[in-house]
Amino acid sequence: MKILVTGATGFLGAALCRGLVGAGHTVVELGSKDADLRIRGSLDQFSDAYDQIYHLAAWTQAGDFCLKHPGEQWVINQLINTHVLDWWQRRQPQAKLITMGTSCSYSPDLPLSEEHYLEGTPIESLYTYAQTKRMLLVGQLALQKQYGLSWLTLVPSTIYGPGYHTDGRQMHFIFDLIRKILAAKRFGKTVLLWGDGYQKRELILAEDFVRDTKSVAAICSNSVINMGAGCECDIRSYASMICSIVDYDPARIRYDELRYVGAKSKCLDISKLKQILPARTLTPLADGLRLTIQWFRQHEDVLLVSPEPE
Repeated sequence: MKILVTGATGFLGAALCRGLVGAGHTVVELGSKDADLRIRGSLDQFSDAYDQIYHLAAWTQAGDFCLKHPGEQWVINQLINTHVLDWWQRRQPQAKLITMGTSCSYSPDLPLSEEHYLEGTPIESLYTYAQTKRMLLVGQLALQKQYGLSWLTLVPSTIYGPGYHTDGRQMHFIFDLIRKILAAKRFGKTVLLWGDGYQKRELILAEDFVRDTKSVAAICSNSVINMGAGCECDIRSYASMICSIVDYDPARIRYDELRYVGAKSKCLDISKLKQILPARTLTPLADGLRLTIQWFRQHEDVLLVSPEPE
């Protein structure tokens, strides 16, 4: 197949492109330098007929980024998403559009199952970004209804693995945990983590996510599908596993309960995914963490800095 991917230079985008190319597909990989998606018509230069379009591009970062940039997130992501939808309808109606949703879109007061994706109120700290992802889905539904277009929205849990960003941006929780613990071990310091450590998160290894994505995209259309492990651990448990792998004393970890922690729990209901892929298997968490830690160690001169003095 001929496939176009936006956000191809990001962590997930790069992993996805490797998987698609490895499967024998012809892939056009787009980063922000290839097309400014904030501008209508920026994709018109890509005039080949594509079988699939993966839309991963988004203006966001981990941590408290959403708290600091709600207005910019709304405007920039609405522009990006609207222009991708516009190009899809005008120039690529034969293609299946596959977009990335976010678990942030789910209301904490409702089950995290696909039928509730557009229902209830997302948590306040992530509200704006969550609503831009909801609006992306609403756009797909509208274009399907009027023009008969084919789409798929995948909602991932936190994706981890080797190859994360090294440009200094804020990191998702598991990468931040690894970075802080490795840095503390390297410089002989203690570790300070945000929150009480009992907030829970779900992980899926990038390689597993890409494999499942290729399978689901080949057989499913016009549907929202959660993509995760179906189980979660609290931050203290993740920290303990990392400490065991890198030989760091977990008793040296302190928790700041006054700092931003986001959602208390985000474990996706993957019943739908299990029905679609009943034989799927996942890399054991310990193995995935070892792979990720190994990658960190290979880039420690860039990623590891001495913790701030207490």
